[in-house]
This record gives sequence, structure tokens and C-alpha cells, in this order.
Amino acid sequence: MLLWTTSNSMALSTATSSNPNFLNHTDGDSPLIKPHGSETLNPLFVQDAQLQQQLLTEAESLPSLILNSAAAANAVMLGAGYFNPLTGYMNLADALSVAETLHTAEGLFWPVPVLNLVEDVSAIEGASRIALRDPNTEGHPVMAIMDVAAIEAVSDAQIETMAQEIFGTLDAEHPGVGTFTNLGRNIISGDIQVLSLSYFQADFPDTFRTAVEIREEITQRGWQKVVAFQTRNPMHRAHEELCRMAMERLDADGVVVHMLLGKLKKGDIPASVRDDCIRKMVELYFPQNSVMVTGYGFDMLYAGPREAVLHAVFRQNMGCTHLIVGRDHAGVGDYYGAFDAQTIFAERVPAGSLEIEIFNADHTAYSTKLGRVVMMNEAEDHSKEDFILLSGTKVRQMLGDGIAPPPEFARPEVAKILMDYYQLENA
Repeated sequence: MLLWTTSNSMALSTATSSNPNFLNHTDGDSPLIKPHGSETLNPLFVQDAQLQQQLLTEAESLPSLILNSAAAANAVMLGAGYFNPLTGYMNLADALSVAETLHTAEGLFWPVPVLNLVEDVSAIEGASRIALRDPNTEGHPVMAIMDVAAIEAVSDAQIETMAQEIFGTLDAEHPGVGTFTNLGRNIISGDIQVLSLSYFQADFPDTFRTAVEIREEITQRGWQKVVAFQTRNPMHRAHEELCRMAMERLDADGVVVHMLLGKLKKGDIPASVRDDCIRKMVELYFPQNSVMVTGYGFDMLYAGPREAVLHAVFRQNMGCTHLIVGRDHAGVGDYYGAFDAQTIFAERVPAGSLEIEIFNADHTAYSTKLGRVVMMNEAEDHSKEDFILLSGTKVRQMLGDGIAPPPEFARPEVAKILMDYYQLENA
């Protein structure tokens, strides 16, 4: 049901380089891969200081809405250019179309709805322009100004349809389903002008980077073939060697280790600890100018295959030519098959939809027979006992007890950082 609309057009439009409100980046003669869906990368963050101040002043007189964390994370990704070519939050028609077909109503390939779902719209009813406030920063400062195209009621059945398509389940114990189905029953759609990237720049000044900044650094480094590695965990020997294998087999110039810095489920290791672990590993075990350690401001969806495709979209937007997709990529529990995140690219992503290529990887582990980390499906004459395999539960227990995992599993320097963290947590 449509509660309010200020336009008959779709809330989803493609940003153009002629828009004076945003800092637009023309790739021109750049050898980098093109962004998804447009010739230029169009981040929605307002760079012009004078315009930004004008908008902040205007925001004080506008009806305002404190976003939930999921909608705020979407604003950060839109502002940082990762969600190019979107210009704001999707409406209901686009959200349902994306959930069911991986395309917007107008035909843009996109794997996951980008929504501003809210429960209570009473404070903004009838407004054509509103201020969006940050739920994750003290004082709830303005994050963005939004031109409201429509406010639409969403039925429980429509929420369930989207959840089933995105997450492959309606189990409320699934962390992504539990979050998504409780965000609200009203969709606010329309274009936004982003004025803040939330807490990420302040809390992670050395790691958080926009898609624009990563493209610029890739260019400065002289890289052209670039592999992205997604992580929400510390990197152990298997992850380290997987990055090395991808670089060697693809003859790549470098790897961008791109870690999620937003909210995770209870029990996951905080971003600051992961950051320390990854930086120590790169410092000690990779050649100079072969790895960039960066992060992005988004909350984990735990959407498995669908999230893997979203990862591919925004890694293309930040200038990477390849994405490593391994076992249970972006998964949680036993909700997805081990390699569903790989097969979705063949089964649901039409040819030509993305320019980025996928580097499919099997489970990697240290072989005691060969004395090195290998992809398990490539190790001939091996049984399970020939690999050093430890469950996440076992590793956490060892670290909490002050016991370092075997060096074949985790670098000692990384294990030390994790032991310090777990022992502090358990104190």
C-alpha cells in the first residue's frame, strides 16, 4: 500500500557525472575496471564543504528520522561509492524485483535490496525532504538528506518473500533473517545526499576506505589486475596462502584484503582485533606493495550466495578485477551448501552482468604430507587425517586457554594477538 509519494518515477535512478552535488570520478583513460552500471564512479558523499554546510543547516529545519543500523550501513555504502550506480534507497517494486530476479524493475542487475525500512513514519508523513540521523554515533548527527519519493507499507508476506529469496530461509534463528524481518513494515524510498560516513573514519582511520580511495590507491600502486579478499574474521595460514595462490595463478599485481568493519553477530571477533591480526600477517609474511589492507562500513548480512554476489558488485566498484570466493563464503551455521556462493554466479548471474571475475577456491588447509597449505581438492592421495583441521570452536577454546594453535594453522604473531584478546574477554 502506498502511503505517500512525491513522484511517479522510480526512486532508483542512475547517478550521472553531470550532477553538481556530488564529487564524481571519471575513469576516462584509466586502465581500471569500470564501475558496475555506469561509466564513472558516482559516490553520494557530498565533498564540497560549502554545499555540505548548507545541507547541514537545512537539515536542522527538516523532519528527521533516526535510521536503524542496516539503513545507516546502506547510506555509508552509497556515500562511499560501493553501491554505484544507485542514487538512494529502493522502493517496494524494486526491492521485490531485486529479491526475486536480481534485477531492479528497470533492469539493473543488483543482488540484494538496498532499503530504508522503518517501523514508525509518523514524524515524516507528508514530508518531501527529510534528514536521516545516525543511530550508531552519540547525539545522532545527520548522516544524509533524503528526497522522499514514496513511503510504502510492506506486508508480512512481502517481507517473508524478500527474506526467503535473500537468505534462503525464514528461520528466525538465522542472524540475517532475525534482523531483516524486524526492521519495520514501511519502506521509505528516494535519492540521498550523504553528509557523514558514520563512525568508520574516526574509529578506523588507517583501514576504512571508500571505493573512490581504493581506486585511487590501486592506480598509485600501478596495479591493473587486482584480487579482492573478503573477510569478517582474522586471517590464518589457509587464508594467507589462498591470497597467495590467487595472485600467482592469476598473475595479479596485488591483493586488496577488504574487511567488514560494521556490526556482526554475537561472538564474532571485533574489527579492531581483526585489523591488528591482518596487518601483522601482511607486515611479516607478504612482499611490499603486494597487499592493501582496507575495510568497509557495512553490517554483515550472513546471506551466503546473495551476499557473495553483492561482494562482487562492490569489489568491481572499488577497482578489483577478481574476487576470491571460497567455501561457505558469507555463510553462517549450516544454512548454505559449502559452495553455493560459487554456483550462484553460474546459475543466477547472467553473462555480462558483471565485469569482475570470480576466483573459485576449495577449502584450504595445511598438508602434513606436502608440508604446505593446499586446496584440499587438489591434494592427491590424501585422507582427512593428512590435513591440520581445527574447528572454530576448538580454536577459540585454545586461544582462550592461552594455547597457541599449531604454527601450520595460525602464524604465531597472529595467535598472540588473539590469545591476548580472548584472555581479556574471559578475565
